[in-house]
Amino acid sequence: MDKTVTRAMLSQRVAETTDHARPDVDALARQMFDLIGEALKGGETVKMTGFGTLQVRSRAERLGRNPRTGETYTIVPRQTVIFVPGGKLREALDIAAQKAEAGKAGDAKNTG
Repeated sequence: MDKTVTRAMLSQRVAETTDHARPDVDALARQMFDLIGEALKGGETVKMTGFGTLQVRSRAERLGRNPRTGETYTIVPRQTVIFVPGGKLREALDIAAQKAEAGKAGDAKNTG
């Protein structure tokens, strides 16, 4: 799972599949992400039907530890964004995981 999909890659794919010009797709994507960011900054929850939900959560102050030195330090309280996948995405991920596991099992049988 070392693949990364960038915003530029998404824009290119949308441009190819919709026959819209890449600069137009880039502008729409930028505006959408700006609007999502503004909503989250305002403490709103962003629901994307069929995909998932972005929520702002508060993280409490806690103790952390430097793994190299073992020294403890205080991690300040902060706000963070969490993603909760929607039912359709969760189901699709489960199916993909099952197929990957079945593929691994089949590879193990073929190499043994």
